[in-house]
Amino acid sequence: GFFQSYAVEVDVKDASNATCLYAKWMMRFLIKYETNSSDYKNTTLNLSSSVTHNGSVCGNDTQAALLAVQFGEGHSWSINFTKTNETYQGDFITFTYNTNDTAVFPDAKRKGPITIVVKDTMRPVQLNNVFVCHNTDFFEAENVTQIFWNVTVQAFVQNGTIGKKESRCRADTPTSAPSVPPTIANVTTASTTTLSPAPTTAPKPVENPDTGNYSLKSGNKTCLLATVGLQLNVSQDKPLLININPKTTSADGACGNTTATLKLNDGNSTLIGF
Repeated sequence: GFFQSYAVEVDVKDASNATCLYAKWMMRFLIKYETNSSDYKNTTLNLSSSVTHNGSVCGNDTQAALLAVQFGEGHSWSINFTKTNETYQGDFITFTYNTNDTAVFPDAKRKGPITIVVKDTMRPVQLNNVFVCHNTDFFEAENVTQIFWNVTVQAFVQNGTIGKKESRCRADTPTSAPSVPPTIANVTTASTTTLSPAPTTAPKPVENPDTGNYSLKSGNKTCLLATVGLQLNVSQDKPLLININPKTTSADGACGNTTATLKLNDGNSTLIGF
């Protein structure tokens, strides 16, 4: 589905009012929680239009930098960054959600703030470089899936000037996928051209999607198997059908004790998580 979410932009200043930590990104959270009737519900927590960044810290050679934001009814998120002589990288992500927010967690059995801490998998970035990741990334722990996209961040900014050189995430690396991927731009174009034929021309039927075989391993053992054909039905201004091509789609994910996640990525702009 398509979700509305706000972009967050944080510009942390040092004592001389120079930028020392900058970030702009989008994120949302998928949370599974227990109700008073002892069943479980899934909810989506999006950022509100009003976000504060109290507690953010510039950091230095001996102290980690901290990017912290607060939003909604008692929710907060933060990431700390450490540095070496040549690089910086994310360390830990801390997310706190408040089940007293009845609009998001109606009938929650456990009341109050709940904190989740996960290790960031960001690769080291050269100092003075900006880390950029347009593709979607996931972090999963304790019934919470954190989803990030359109990320731009630089920690330990030198002389208050954001770097000009970008360090891209793995997901943004170009692949041998089709030359015209289904991005938002050409989806809009397709919906106004291919789905508006001349009155004398019958619409071309959409073929069934090819079946793909996807699997995940835990150690040497296969823990998840999926044989499936996938077709996206995008219904915004006008309907649009997109078939997922298994030849250009990669499978990733993880198997846990009680949950398993399968992520299918076409290497461009389409990512589907089960």
